[in-house]
Amino acid sequence: MCGRYASSRQPDELAEEFEIDELRLQEPLTESYNVAPTDEVYAVLERPPHSSPRGPLRQDEENASTERQLRAVRWGLVPSWAKDVKIGNRMINARMETVSEKPAYRRAFAKRRCLLPADGYFEWYATDAKDAKGKPRKQPYFITPKDGGVLAMAGLYELWPDPAKDEDDPTRWLWSCTVITTEAEDSLGRIHDRMPLMVERARWDQWLDPTRPGDVALLTPAAPGQLEAYPVSTLVSNVRNNGRELIEPLPLEEAWG
Repeated sequence: MCGRYASSRQPDELAEEFEIDELRLQEPLTESYNVAPTDEVYAVLERPPHSSPRGPLRQDEENASTERQLRAVRWGLVPSWAKDVKIGNRMINARMETVSEKPAYRRAFAKRRCLLPADGYFEWYATDAKDAKGKPRKQPYFITPKDGGVLAMAGLYELWPDPAKDEDDPTRWLWSCTVITTEAEDSLGRIHDRMPLMVERARWDQWLDPTRPGDVALLTPAAPGQLEAYPVSTLVSNVRNNGRELIEPLPLEEAWG
């Protein structure tokens, strides 16, 4: 599972890293060290350059040449057929094992794939220590590339028409996304049994190309040794807390004390 992550890069940094052709942003997102479900996040995706800026592609645009765009989308995928936007609250992750089959994801997997840039993500480990209620105390860990680079998490995006808004309302279409997850590699599996899937740089073009069918073979867990995990403050457990201190390493004696 991936339920929180950090995203502090600015649009110009991401534009250079992901070779963005067009910034489709009304304004930059505020850097966040505690990105939570329903927050707006950056997504890298490809669409025809002259397509509707807000709605789905027309039939004549389906096979048109594309440009790479950076957009802000809501974390928590809302399928186009959903009756209520709240469905997205429980669709923040899509399992790789079933992403091409489940009705909520298979159309997006076929044509609406994206990359979700992150500094790293958080997972919680149940320790032997007990809290005041006698339950295992959970220690948060931050998992990030050892080289300080950007994580390119595999994602899907969707467009949902709000039935309460007029067809010509520019805010009618909600853009949303989900993170694709897989079984965690051994060194991280001790913390949590799931982890976000990464897309290697050499496969970005194939993954993002909406004219190519989705292929799970393009998705790979991060190679062992590329990521590091270290304990951080329990302040991250509260979504109201935000700041760089949330990703600062915590001395082990404090983490386990």
